[in-house]
Amino acid sequence: MKIALMDSGTGLLPAAAAVRRLRPDADLVLSTDPDGLPWGPRTPGDVTAHALEAARAAAAHAPEALIVACNTATVHALPALRAELEPAIPVIGTVPAIKPAAAAGGPIAIWATPATTGSPYQRDLIDRFARDAVVTGVPCPGLADAVEAADEAAIDAAIAAAARHTPRDIRTVVLGCTHYELVAERIRAALQQPGAPALALYGSADAVAAQALRRIGAEPAPAAAPTGGVQMILSGRPGALPATALSYAEGRLLAQSADGAVVGVRG
Repeated sequence: MKIALMDSGTGLLPAAAAVRRLRPDADLVLSTDPDGLPWGPRTPGDVTAHALEAARAAAAHAPEALIVACNTATVHALPALRAELEPAIPVIGTVPAIKPAAAAGGPIAIWATPATTGSPYQRDLIDRFARDAVVTGVPCPGLADAVEAADEAAIDAAIAAAARHTPRDIRTVVLGCTHYELVAERIRAALQQPGAPALALYGSADAVAAQALRRIGAEPAPAAAPTGGVQMILSGRPGALPATALSYAEGRLLAQSADGAVVGVRG
């Protein structure tokens, strides 16, 4: 089994790690775009062009499915990606987990990039799935870039700034950018109020991984032998996981060989 994932950078790590946990025997193709990141500030047409290039680089390795592990690329490029690759390669997009968050009840905060916060895309999701909920969109300038660079001080500063714009009575937080899932517990710590019920955080990685398996008719097999490999593509070139990926548990999981050693990392 071979599953590909694409993103501008390390935002694909949560979904890739989720696939690895469900199917340790699956080979993974990780297609990133270090030459073109970040995608967020780009125009929709430019995002689509970069996403198509990353997808074509992944498709050259003949995966059984492609996960678009990026909210921005899903918003702007998913129709073009599906038009080019399907039905030969099923394409699975990433949607913020607003629907399950709304079902859980309570005031909701959606942490997302400034471009996504207040966008017609996010507003449509709120109208469809959280019409009766109290929802606050919280832009998080600089957070995705800080996570990409594994810059601890910048991550803390961006989280603190976003936390100041998040209502104190929030009980549920939607992580509307795949990069944010890499620092979910730091977000939780910044928002959790003393004596209040534990915050519920909703990311997309686990649902996207499960959907990818469903699309190819495969069952989860978390007890399978950990024989799956990782192929890294950097703006179309063969490469290795960036050393910054090891700052996160998801990156360390993907960098482990079957015997537990860390392999295939570039400085």
